Amino acid sequence: MKTIVRLAVTMLFLNSIIANCQPKMVKIKGGTYIPLYGTNNQKVTIDNFYIDVYPVTNQEFLEFVKKHPEWKRSKALKLFVDDNYLNDWKSDTILNTNQNLQSPITSISWFAAKNYCEAQNKRLPTVDEWEYVAMSNENMPDARTLKNYNEFILSWYEKPKTNIQTIGSTFQNYWKVYDMHGLVWEWTSDFNAVLISGESRKDVDKDNDLFCGSAAVNATDLMNYAAFMRYAIRGSLKAKYTMKNLGFRCVKD
Repeated sequence: MKTIVRLAVTMLFLNSIIANCQPKMVKIKGGTYIPLYGTNNQKVTIDNFYIDVYPVTNQEFLEFVKKHPEWKRSKALKLFVDDNYLNDWKSDTILNTNQNLQSPITSISWFAAKNYCEAQNKRLPTVDEWEYVAMSNENMPDARTLKNYNEFILSWYEKPKTNIQTIGSTFQNYWKVYDMHGLVWEWTSDFNAVLISGESRKDVDKDNDLFCGSAAVNATDLMNYAAFMRYAIRGSLKAKYTMKNLGFRCVKD
């Protein structure tokens, strides 16, 4: 029993070291990629930017609400959060005993996530920036055509309560970023832009399939199915919504 306890303490200590020793942000070299939406395989250009290595943690958001009490559970305006905002916390500034400081913050609205990033002089990533980083595996900047890459994502979709794992629990990708897949879904600045942008490149009839469940079910390509799910979730959200498995990370130019 003592050995198990020592091992558990050691693992927590090592996780803490990893989290503290890793650089907070890494530079993403811009380029082009072909997103799921749009027509005629039109490429989207991504400029250089920096992204957080890990999703924002409970500890980091706890420090934020202490400095910005307007975002405490009891203080946040209902215009900006729903009734489930931070509802897993024991109180405004205390986590429950089953919560880990190094787990990703969830049950967080888009408004709260946006304000957190801005308080760090950062911003939320766009959908294209997020997808650009997330399409890599350990060795390739674009692994979307690999069967094992898509199988990993789809297997995660089926797992419950992955949000309680600590940051860094999944693989480090080509850009040296962790947990793009495997822990939580993540907010983006323009999470519903494909649905309502009005931009001709995005607002095409074909894109209606992004929000059609039958289209996802009928998708035979693993790459399309995994991406369908992400776009469907984003399209179902409103900015004040919160989910137990929805967190965020920040970027900056």
